[in-house]
Amino acid sequence: MSVILAIESSCDDTSVAICNNGKITANVIANQTIHQNYGGVIPELASRVHQQNIVPAVQQALISAKVTKQDISAVAFTRGPGLLGSLLVGVSFAKSFALALNIPLISVNHMHAHILAHFIDDPKPNFPFICLTVSGGHTQIVLVKDYFDMEIVGETLDDAAGEAFDKTAKLLALPYPGGPLIDKHAQHGNPLAFKFAEPQIADLNFSFSGFKTSILYFIRKQEKENPNFIAENLDDICASVQYSIVQILQNKLKKAAKQYGINEIAIAGGVSANSGLRNGLQQTADELGWKVYIPAFQYCTDNAGMIAIAGYQKYLKQDFVGQDVSPMARMEF
Repeated sequence: MSVILAIESSCDDTSVAICNNGKITANVIANQTIHQNYGGVIPELASRVHQQNIVPAVQQALISAKVTKQDISAVAFTRGPGLLGSLLVGVSFAKSFALALNIPLISVNHMHAHILAHFIDDPKPNFPFICLTVSGGHTQIVLVKDYFDMEIVGETLDDAAGEAFDKTAKLLALPYPGGPLIDKHAQHGNPLAFKFAEPQIADLNFSFSGFKTSILYFIRKQEKENPNFIAENLDDICASVQYSIVQILQNKLKKAAKQYGINEIAIAGGVSANSGLRNGLQQTADELGWKVYIPAFQYCTDNAGMIAIAGYQKYLKQDFVGQDVSPMARMEF
């Protein structure tokens, strides 16, 4: 019998989850709307709002899961990577909670947790599988051999796919967070309306800096000829940008699957909530005979449910850390 309390505070979402014997029974996420005023996450503000949100989020998770503090077997928390100030709030709370109840602490790598989110609900992937992890800060192709035996076989050399979405949204004057808005507009546009420069990287790595520059120059040129270009073509621009990014990601994924002879394919991270990527992956799966695994929306973006399931696997191994543990803004995979 194990009941894991999990804390996720790596960026601007405060999340608390409960895992009861391997089943997620609560997954509370408190979003921070204050950053919309600034067009991006302000680290100092994020850490302050985490302090305001964390106790109510814990209380709500306990109530939703119908457990008490005394039922908790261990506390799992995101150690990194992430914003140091935000991580510090979650780690400090986890340490205090565990110390007060004299229960073990479980350190979780945020990126490992995104991948292990696939083990929350059925169907679950079989080992080994390939996981494309895409978010605002990371774009990686990971060969997953076991729960904690993972190898990055491809990653971005500069910017992440999520950053390409966000920077494009800024160019189009879309409010923060812009990625979901691009997805929304893309559903009404022509994905082949405009073409952008795609990086030519021979191996399984990615590059999105040149792609972003291509979009910038394209928009500048069009606006010189027509100041209303964005307003008149917003849906088509979004659809074309999204299509291009999805194609870049899928082409590398196809290459990785062929190289390793694996047809168990998963996606994870915030960008895996993108409808264009989800639909494109499903189409490719139908063409190539892949078994595709896509987490539920609530487990794609930053959430404590994925921290809880990772913590549960570590609990089974009795893999605990001491009270001297500290957050790591940059944490090795």
